[in-house]
Amino acid sequence: MSMTGFDLSFRHLCSPYTTLRFEFPTQTRRKIQYGCTCTAGRPALCSTSASSTAVSDSNENHVGTSYGRRTMISMITILFPLHRSMQHSCANAADDLLLLQEEIRKVLTKGKAAGVLRLVFHDAGTYEIDENSGGMNGSISYELDRPENKGLKKSLKILLEAKKTVDETITVSMSDVIAVAGAEAVSLCGGPKIPVQLGRLDSMVPDPEGKLPEETLDAIGLKQSFKRKGFSTQELVALSGAHTLGSKGFGSPIIFDNSYYKVLLEKPWLSSGGMTSMVGLPSDRALIEDDECLRWISKYADDQDLFFEDFKNAYIKLVNSGAKWKRNS
Repeated sequence: MSMTGFDLSFRHLCSPYTTLRFEFPTQTRRKIQYGCTCTAGRPALCSTSASSTAVSDSNENHVGTSYGRRTMISMITILFPLHRSMQHSCANAADDLLLLQEEIRKVLTKGKAAGVLRLVFHDAGTYEIDENSGGMNGSISYELDRPENKGLKKSLKILLEAKKTVDETITVSMSDVIAVAGAEAVSLCGGPKIPVQLGRLDSMVPDPEGKLPEETLDAIGLKQSFKRKGFSTQELVALSGAHTLGSKGFGSPIIFDNSYYKVLLEKPWLSSGGMTSMVGLPSDRALIEDDECLRWISKYADDQDLFFEDFKNAYIKLVNSGAKWKRNS
């Protein structure tokens, strides 16, 4: 720390730190070299005689130094408590997330991962940009009797167990629980680690019906549906890779990898007879017939790391779509 300025580095906050450098006004640190530089506001420092120049310089330097010190102390008084407050807030958020992750891991198994990940998609997948409706808001709790959500009651039930335990310490929304649980399901099965922010607010009513992409859509219909939700074709293909988990026939049902894309390229459903004809949904098979989708399918089949990175980014976007946030988040 010097009289010309000081650095405050926020190195332990939630976002990448920024170094802030405060420079005091030049007049507070300069040395007077050329006679009297007083203004009408400082008459006591003035003298018209040459013999008083040294005294004037001394007084000017003393006042400048004093002013600089007061300014620096004032800055520190304001900024250091803010720095500590931000650190405390981020530390609390990290602790809350860790607690939620630990409780989810207690109830989640690889065999349940596909169902939990499907729960994420069916809660967040109702989002529509133009209508500003749906999205990641926990409304799936009110929509379980809809045909497209068949089988999700079990997945929600195990997450409610985790939520009940967490709520004894902190209050967490159902939408936060679902978003974090999906990320944990992917990680548990060997996929990428996905950071999820907490602070979503839950809806108290169901989302409008008919907003999820239908399983019978062709590639054009799928791209149009995802576009209405704010997702590109690349993001559509990346998110579709979640079908590598579960019983749809893409590799191991409990391993998250790029098998989905490799199997799509093989088109096993074209083989006569056997279970190969049951691989994937109609919407999965439609992707391989679209040139734009095929380009991304080929990339992900060749490069699992690329798939993991793109899936992570698309997942974060998905669980933030349509979310309403607490003010302090």
